[in-house]
Amino acid sequence: MALSPHRNPVMAAVFKQEAHKLIDTLPETATWDDLAEKARFLAAVERGIDAADRGEFASPERIRAMFAKWGVDVEA
Repeated sequence: MALSPHRNPVMAAVFKQEAHKLIDTLPETATWDDLAEKARFLAAVERGIDAADRGEFASPERIRAMFAKWGVDVEA
């Protein structure tokens, strides 16, 4: 679980630095929606990395079942 930047001054400073970096990577024509989408994507990636660091991986069987549900033949 990520720490809230509102409860920790150091985290707040890091959060602001990361937000500035994110904004700097967007094109000049970016919209608020573009910013929100990129922020949500990066947050999801961070959550995934945190889960992987905790050893929370999906089993090969679960992955096969997920792909099968989507109609993808994983054996091909």
